[in-house]
Amino acid sequence: MHQLVAVILTHNEARHIAECVAAVRPWVDAVVVWDSSSSDGTQAAAIASGALVVDRPFDNFAAQRQAALDAVAAAWILFVDADERVSQALGDEIRVAITSDTIDGYWIPRKNFIVGHEMQGGGFFPDYQLRLLRRAAARYDPAREVHEVVALAGAAGHLRAPLIHYNYATWTQFHQKQRLYAAYEARILAGRGIRARPHNFVLQPLREFRRRFVTLGGWRDGWPGLRLALLLAWYYGFMPYWHLLSME
Repeated sequence: MHQLVAVILTHNEARHIAECVAAVRPWVDAVVVWDSSSSDGTQAAAIASGALVVDRPFDNFAAQRQAALDAVAAAWILFVDADERVSQALGDEIRVAITSDTIDGYWIPRKNFIVGHEMQGGGFFPDYQLRLLRRAAARYDPAREVHEVVALAGAAGHLRAPLIHYNYATWTQFHQKQRLYAAYEARILAGRGIRARPHNFVLQPLREFRRRFVTLGGWRDGWPGLRLALLLAWYYGFMPYWHLLSME
C-alpha cells in the first residue's frame, strides 16, 4: 500500500490535466485521475502524464470523492482539482505532515485567481480546504453533493503553503457555475421546508453582499472584489429564493 496518493477528479479537463499531474507527481507515490467519462481526451492526456485513470460515472461530488477514498490503496489521500497546482513549498510541507501520528487530516489554504485576478479577500483567500486525509479516518457526507464536506475521526491541522487555484478563466464560465450552485442551494432550502418570502429577496442579498465585501474583506480587491460581492449577492442571496418560488 502506498503512503500518499493524489486523486484528481475530472470531467473534460484536457486543458488542465497534464500541468496538474506534473505539479503533484514529485510529492506523491502515485497519481490517480478519477474521471467521469470525459470526451475531450482527458484520460489519454492523464495517462501520457504518468497518472493512473479510473472511469466512474458521475452522480455527485461527495460520492465521487468517497468512492476514491474507498478504492485507492494508500494511507493518505491528497485531493487536488484539475485547475489547482501544488507548489514545491506545499509539496515539502505535505511530506512532513503525513508523518504525524496524531493528525487525521489537514486544511490547505487556496490562492484563487478569478479571470486573471489574484484574490486577496471576499472568502477567496485563504479559502481553506480539507484535502489531505488519512484515508481510514475520513468519510464524506452523502447529503452534501456540492461543496462537499468530509468528517474526520480525529483531529485536523492546518498547512501554510497554498494550493494555487485557477478558478474561473472567463466570466462566462463563472456565470455558468453560479447558476448551477444557485439551483442546488434552492433544493437544499426546499428540503429543509423553507419557502420564499418577500423579505428574502431584499435581506438575503444584502447579507451576502455584506459578508463578502465587508466581513470577508472583499474590499481589499477593489473593483474585482466589489463586482464579485455584487454577483454573489445575486446568485447566493436572490436566485435560490427565486428558484424556490417555482417549486411551490
